[in-house]
Order: sequence, then structure tokens, then C-alpha cells
Amino acid sequence: MAYSSSTQDFVALSDLHPSLARPNVIGVVIGKTDVRGFPDRKNIGSERYTFSFTIRDSPTYFINVNSWGREEYIRSLSESFRVGDCVTIENPLIQSKEAEREEKFNPVTPSCYKLILSENHSVVRTFSCYEMDTKLLSLLHLPVKEPQDYYSLGDIIANGQSLDGRILNLLAAVMSVGEPKYFMTSDKRKGQRCEVKLYDETEMSFPIVCWDNESIQLAQSWIPQETVIFASDVRINFDKFRNCMSATVISKTIITTNPVETIVDVYTVEQLKEKALQSDVKLEPVYGVIYGYISTLNIDDDASKVVRNRCSTCRFIVNEMSNTCTFCSDISSDLKSVFASFEILVDVTDHTGTLYSCSLSDCVAEEALGCTVQEFLTLAEGKKTALKWKLLLERSKIYFKVTVSPSWRTGMKINVLSCKLADPIEASQTLLRKEIGNKRLCH
Repeated sequence: MAYSSSTQDFVALSDLHPSLARPNVIGVVIGKTDVRGFPDRKNIGSERYTFSFTIRDSPTYFINVNSWGREEYIRSLSESFRVGDCVTIENPLIQSKEAEREEKFNPVTPSCYKLILSENHSVVRTFSCYEMDTKLLSLLHLPVKEPQDYYSLGDIIANGQSLDGRILNLLAAVMSVGEPKYFMTSDKRKGQRCEVKLYDETEMSFPIVCWDNESIQLAQSWIPQETVIFASDVRINFDKFRNCMSATVISKTIITTNPVETIVDVYTVEQLKEKALQSDVKLEPVYGVIYGYISTLNIDDDASKVVRNRCSTCRFIVNEMSNTCTFCSDISSDLKSVFASFEILVDVTDHTGTLYSCSLSDCVAEEALGCTVQEFLTLAEGKKTALKWKLLLERSKIYFKVTVSPSWRTGMKINVLSCKLADPIEASQTLLRKEIGNKRLCH
């Protein structure tokens, strides 16, 4: 699939070949490493710098990109985009990759090639995903491995030290995100570390450690007890100091946030209410898909009702009166900052009923609405109303997570993980198959 804009055409990553002259490509950044320096063999006493990243332009195709050059150029280029951004690359060099050697340290890709960026000939341009085709944006939530190809946390613990050093895939929810710790290594290099606790239905606390700045920044965007991650190619370790199993993010790792591709169970509103209230699932979240529509979306009302401040350290909502976080109380309030985040309550309706007060928040809300919080806050009331009607009462494919919560008004907390306009044929066929299946069960 090739993309085009008003000014240029882009070559699909699957069509790249070394014989192509001056190709332009486009994709979303799904992985990225930190900048590193190496002794320059041609200029003794000086260093060359490098970093790499991975871009994707379709569900089945992604490719690694390597950048080499002067420190100033490499650091400037690296700082110009993050995982989740859209980039265009003009005039990269296409090289065959040595899969066996290179995939020891880089993400495994379906491409036979890699892209090399040259300071003198290549140009990378970055822009907001909100300006991009939604097909590209949706790729951020597709795992790069088969959605069923992962270990549960319980399986890792049960196998114990036999998995020490193995490279595996994980699917789990985020329990907590630790504060980044900074230190100096014995050879006077700066280092950092951040520990995230994961959980799933088999284990309530499992550590995964980030050592590089890119994965630490990504982890800081995760919302405890809401965000789900699919981490491909993490290294499993036995932690001798704590006598437990853990995981480590490495240069091969690609982390997919809220991987909706792993959620395949389709529900009606009525079925979901019945499922969530069954006694055997009350302690476990229910994940699924509803083909329905947003029936209440009050975003053109008072902005304070749809935008709240979150703590930049733990990402929990801060106290409205004091504008301070009461959750991570062990950190000095002087070191904390807050940021604005969507916190919208919506109603989801289908032909069987309505789910009231569902939480549409943070980056999921930004993707659904097609604008950032900062952009939203600058809109006039009329434009907010127009934005609302782009989504309101339109048939949508809604991915959700449900947990039983006595403190929630409806008795269960429903988090929307993704909300996009549904393909009419897909929706009709899925619901028809489900209806036929239900009739067979009744007979």
C-alpha cells in the first residue's frame, strides 16, 4: 500500500529495493534506541555517533533505520521525534541486511533490507499523527508478533531459572510506573533506570526494567491499572539479589501500548453486563469489542469537566483543589509537575442497551477525537460542537476493559481502549455471525 500527499508520493516499505533511486518513505515510529558514540576508525581520537529506529507503514511491514554521523547531527535528529510519531524519510540508502548478525541487537523485521540515513543526502521530517491517515495511526496498536505468541507472567514464574536469559514476548497490564533513577557508571558515563510493575490474571506483580532513555520516556506515558502492553523480545532474567524473575527492555524490544489486536471477543452491551457481573470473573478484568456508538459526549460543555490534570510522575489524577498528587507521597512535591489530560465520561449504546459513564481518557481520547488536549483547549465552542458530531451517534468499533468497581456509579468501571469508526461490512458480518452462534447455542 503506497501513501501520497499533495506534494509527494511515498514508496511502500514492502516495495523497497536497492535499485530504487531517491525513494521517499513514510511510517509511524514503533521503536527507537538511544544515541551512542563509537571511536572513529578513520579519524583517530574522534567519535562517530549512531542511533536506530523502526518504522511501520502497514500491518505486515516494518523496517529498521540506522543513522550515523557527527554528534550534533545525530543528537538533533534523535531529539526531533519519539516512538508514536509519524516521519517521512527522503532519499535513504537501501541496503540488504545481514539478518543473523543484525537481529541479535535489532528488532526482527519482515524486510530483507534496512535503511541508512546520511547527514548530507537524507532528510527526516516529523509531524503529528493527528495530521496523518488513521490507517497509519492504528498501526501503533498492532503487535509486531502474533497476538497469541506470548508468555503469561505466571508461566514465567513457574518456569523459573530455566528461562534465565531467554528472549520472550509478554502481554500484561501496568500496575505501577516507578520514578526514573539516574546514576554515573564506573567509567563516568551517565545511566538511568526505571522499573515498571506488571500484572495479569496469573500474577499480581512482575517487574520489567527499562535502562534506556527512550523506553523510560515511553513508560512515563503509561497509566497504572489502565494501560496494557505487548512487549516483544524482552530478556527474561533471574534477579539473584531479590530472588525473583524479571524482564528487561533491550535494543530488540518493541513495545505496543494498548494492543487492541489481542482483544478479539465481541460483546453486545447486554452480554457484557452479564459477563462482568458473573461471580467467577469479578476479580479479573474483561476485555472485548463492542460495535455500537457513542450516545453521550459532552465535550462542548465546561472544559474543566473533560480536561483534568495528572501527575507527571505517577500519572494519577491530582487533587483539584490543591493541584497536587496525593498518590506518590514519598516524592517531594517540589519535584512534581502536572499535565493536562482528557478525562471524558461517555455513554456507549448498541441495539441491546447502554453502558453509562465509560472512561475515555488521555491519549485514547486524543486519537478518538483527532486532536491533542492543547489543540482542544484553543477551540471555540462551535468547533468543539462540530468535533463532537464527528463521533457522536456514528457506528464505531470500541475496544474496552471492564473491572467490577463498587465505588463506580454503575458498579463496574469501563475504560475505552480504542474507539474508531467501524467498517460497515465488518460490523454487519461480525454481528450476524454472533447472532447465528447465539441461536445455535439456544437450540
